[in-house]
Amino acid sequence: MSDRNPYSARLPINEQRDHLMIQVAKLYYDLDRTQAQIASELGLTRWQVGRLLTEAKETGVVRIEITPRAGRRTSLEVELHRRFGVREAIVVPTGEIDDQTLIIDSVAQAAATHLASLSPKPALMGVSWGRTMAAVARALPKDWCPGLNVVMVNGSTALTTTTSRNSAVAEEFAQSAGGRAILLPVPAILGSRSTRDALEQDPIISRVMQLAEEAPVICFGMGGLSHQSVLLGSGYLDENDIAVLRDLNSVGDIMGRFVDAKGRIADRNLDDRTIGLRLEALSRKERVIGVAAGEDKHLIAAAGLRAGYVTDLVTDEGTALRILEETA
Repeated sequence: MSDRNPYSARLPINEQRDHLMIQVAKLYYDLDRTQAQIASELGLTRWQVGRLLTEAKETGVVRIEITPRAGRRTSLEVELHRRFGVREAIVVPTGEIDDQTLIIDSVAQAAATHLASLSPKPALMGVSWGRTMAAVARALPKDWCPGLNVVMVNGSTALTTTTSRNSAVAEEFAQSAGGRAILLPVPAILGSRSTRDALEQDPIISRVMQLAEEAPVICFGMGGLSHQSVLLGSGYLDENDIAVLRDLNSVGDIMGRFVDAKGRIADRNLDDRTIGLRLEALSRKERVIGVAAGEDKHLIAAAGLRAGYVTDLVTDEGTALRILEETA
């Protein structure tokens, strides 16, 4: 019988392997997890965890402290983990950069690398739409999760002309993975609760929503409450709606559902007209990856963390610092 371990070939390679190596090293050295705990948490074998820890030392990723070869703000990641109990926090350094497009693209690249490094690979994933998620979709490597089914978790039909199709996010996720997209071809927000209820009972729409319920992994962008909201740009809301939500102490939206600082629904009437996955479903998922990048996203990110909606957070250095200040 060969001595070669059969699991060795299943570890990712190149940048994905580096990302997983850093994650394992951080859990082991900074957060005092055992190799068995890490193996269980990341879906690896103890042999794979040991191999990655050995590689981390051999290649210089681990010396006296964790030293990621790719830029990461490890101290902020550890503090986010300790304060909120997230499974993984990825904080991208931004330094003096204040160009919001560059910040979003950097965070999107980190999120794409994180998604590609997931182990075990999911067969079904739910995604939302928006500018940040579109950037993540563009950054995904080819064949990052072969055969993946990608389902939209909230309505995606825009009411006004936009620069890109909202459903393109799921399509690009699936195309880069070599998989298939399942769309939710209805508006995100409807005119009445009765219309929403009727649509949700339609057999076709119901099948898509059931897949969103079944998806073990969800990835979404976190939207701030401002005139830059994609829900405003897509015609679902107007400036008066934003003002009303602000008066109701909303800090932004998760999958199109507006919440307050504690993650509670801010406007029940609006939420009753919103179609898609409910927030309470997030607690039943294996991985919920929230991506928060750019100006004024710290409040909605902090709300998602407080409420326990997010297991994995990918964000930029400035947003991470403001989240920690907000929740001090």
